[in-house]
Amino acid sequence: MRERRRLDEAIAATRAIEIELDDNVGLYALAEEEGDTGMVEDAIVALADLATRAERDKVAALLAGEADGNDTYIEINAGAGGTESQDWAEMLSRMYTRWGERSGMKVELIDHHSGEQAGIKSATIMLKGLNAYGWAKTESGVHRLVRISPYDSSARRHTSFASVWVYPVVDENIDIEVQEKDLRIDTYRSSGAGGQHVNTTDSAVRITHIPTNIVVACQNQRSQHKNRAEAMRQLKARLYERELQRREVEANATAASKTDIGWGHQIRSYVLQPYQLVKDLRTGVISTAPGDVLDGALDPFMAAALSQRVTGEKVDVADVE
Repeated sequence: MRERRRLDEAIAATRAIEIELDDNVGLYALAEEEGDTGMVEDAIVALADLATRAERDKVAALLAGEADGNDTYIEINAGAGGTESQDWAEMLSRMYTRWGERSGMKVELIDHHSGEQAGIKSATIMLKGLNAYGWAKTESGVHRLVRISPYDSSARRHTSFASVWVYPVVDENIDIEVQEKDLRIDTYRSSGAGGQHVNTTDSAVRITHIPTNIVVACQNQRSQHKNRAEAMRQLKARLYERELQRREVEANATAASKTDIGWGHQIRSYVLQPYQLVKDLRTGVISTAPGDVLDGALDPFMAAALSQRVTGEKVDVADVE
């Protein structure tokens, strides 16, 4: 049913674009004959909007991966650098939350570890919506921030790093076998504001998958059993994403976008000082409005990275105003 809905929407979008294209071309021709400059300008604006929609639909058509239609987890971890990196990690968490909300998705906070002074050490959010994983999957990697530190009394420029890891929520019909002997399960008290119950019992759960050293955690529920169930779902999702990535690497081992994700593999730089610029180091897409990008305007970056990932070629995408 999900696949049918996706195809129905794609067909309907294509037919709508065809109809609107014919209408606007006819309107433009009529306006030119009558010398109506206002109508000509309206037709040009409408055609430009139509081109933007067509470009987005073209990219959406590339979302045909095995798990692209699934909901997604986004895990953010602060790098070395203490408060600076932890504040940057919190900025990234807000950025993806805002992107999800702007895209009409439901956003849930799954796990959260606050920094000592400000920001976060790590956080995991879940985005629920059509093609959530398909759009967000290219965001995995290291994100770099350059700015005048608000925590430095000398107002010096600092560079901070944070890593982002994106993996799909596993459908119930996908069977992933996890053996108990391969798990180490720890419980601890939840962090954060909490309430009368949440910080007084060991309700938070951390699960380590020993063969792969994958670690997941959940503390957003009051019940330890519910947190354990959610942590197991995260673990299965991580194992599933690991398998998808292995298949992708085997399918095209030479593609630049298939390199291992880790420190040193920066995918995007956000420069706030001494100039304003966000640049994707894989596709070359730039924005001179980092405030908008940090407020969730990520579609051009995701579209270019997705096209590059699918086609294996660098694509030309207009710079963000």
